[in-house]
Amino acid sequence: MRRLPVHLYSTDVISRAGVVSQLRPRPEVLLLDESEADQAAVAVIVSDNIDEPTLRTLRGLRSRSRAALVLVVTQADDAGLVAAVEHGVAGIVRRSEASADRLVAVIQAAAAGEGAVPPDLLGRLLQQVGTLQREVLGPRGLTFAGLAEREVEVLRLVADGFDTAEIARKLSYSQRTIKNILHDVTNRLHLRNRCHAVAYALRNGLI
Repeated sequence: MRRLPVHLYSTDVISRAGVVSQLRPRPEVLLLDESEADQAAVAVIVSDNIDEPTLRTLRGLRSRSRAALVLVVTQADDAGLVAAVEHGVAGIVRRSEASADRLVAVIQAAAAGEGAVPPDLLGRLLQQVGTLQREVLGPRGLTFAGLAEREVEVLRLVADGFDTAEIARKLSYSQRTIKNILHDVTNRLHLRNRCHAVAYALRNGLI
């Protein structure tokens, strides 16, 4: 069995020692020391709250490492949950539930590119996402995929086989506006062409 290389980050010595004692005997993971941190497949961050110092640690890890991020936290409010996900956290474990089995399961899921969040926290996170869409993005004509409603409508018509002139007539825009919309979408989202933009919209469930 290949052991997953894991590096722990914690400013609290006692918290770190507790997680180390859970993970060190496990054959599934290999705990790395500071000099080997850049080899970690998973970074485990131990914190009391999802506060600014914790988010700063997450930002630093994302900028210098490709390791999947797992957060072991004592408590998490709704804003903290959303912030953690925005900062790339793939797994969240409550400190009170951080048994060796649970930690290993979440670390393995994160390394495999999967998410692992306690069900009640996931429910709260989804509620926050829904609220953000309804109250912040929706009124501004935006979606989580970074597309405005009119951009989605243009891509939907492109997917249906309409050319620029036909789309312009259907939406009562000029052809120049349609071309600009498509150009903005492909540039902003680093897409290659119209077909790539349509594929992006399809993948994100927008059309």
